[in-house]
Amino acid sequence: MHSVMRRFAGCLTLALAGIGFATGAQAADNYPSRPITLVVGYAAGGATDIVARLMAKSLSDSLGQAVVVENRPGANSNIGAEVVSRAKPDGYTLYVGSIANTINRTLYEKLNYDFKRDFAPVALLATIPNILVVHPGLPIKSVQEYIAYAKSHPGKLTCASSGSGSSIHLSCELFKMATGTDILHVPYRGSGPAVADLLGGQVNSMFDNLPSSLPQVQAGKLRVLGVTSLERVPFVPDVPTLAESGLSGFSVQSWFAVMAPAGTPAAVIEKLNATINKDLAGNEMRSAYEHGGFVLPAQPNTPATLQAFIDSEIAKWGKVVTSAGLKVQ
Repeated sequence: MHSVMRRFAGCLTLALAGIGFATGAQAADNYPSRPITLVVGYAAGGATDIVARLMAKSLSDSLGQAVVVENRPGANSNIGAEVVSRAKPDGYTLYVGSIANTINRTLYEKLNYDFKRDFAPVALLATIPNILVVHPGLPIKSVQEYIAYAKSHPGKLTCASSGSGSSIHLSCELFKMATGTDILHVPYRGSGPAVADLLGGQVNSMFDNLPSSLPQVQAGKLRVLGVTSLERVPFVPDVPTLAESGLSGFSVQSWFAVMAPAGTPAAVIEKLNATINKDLAGNEMRSAYEHGGFVLPAQPNTPATLQAFIDSEIAKWGKVVTSAGLKVQ
């Protein structure tokens, strides 16, 4: 009798697994059957919002359903992340994660979500360097002049960011540590509002994500001093890296990725990943990236490679935040 029951239990387990697989596959076949919401944790106008809207338009065309960007700014993207972490894991509410989320995991003493536990990676969207830009009213035309000005005017230079703990903020903190300068950090609820105040002269410098400030640099409304990548970038080929400017090894690279709530069916995630990669390989997205200052992700761009990358970023920025003594309650 016990042997019969064990065989019955084994058959039942296999049957249920088969039903689960079929249900997941069927969910992917029917997905999406209604509009998808793509949540951005920042205000409109910043790099995260820009890349989200480019991908939303492309996905709408490819999937045959509207993909709507919803801005949920605040707490350096934590508000938006928390909303999505609690959403139904069915593929209809997605999140544009970024380097900020891996920084926040150590920076904030208390978060109502865990970026590693509560999210499933879908696909990397883009990477970008940051650029050090200043208001043209400042008598500064190089990184070395910026350092000299900061040292001769301690606490007078202001460095805007899209929020405490963002890659923009951490770029400034790393710069201050590397140069021994006293520069006042001014956080905003997104890159867009920060750039607006920089243009208006309310703040006078920023390590902004390249795409959101590039149009202002090209229009002559902001002056760019350096890029935070180890290599020069084709979008501003004449601008030196900070490493070239005397800060050996200085490197910060921002990135953006589509994330789903944990528990989203694997088949749905695989369909989204395949569609995103196909769209990224298309001429329209390539052209948009070239004009906007975004760098296409390396291949293979799978959920597994994205998870490994996120794990490495969490470890990297955890060390930086701890060494700098940064903490947000």
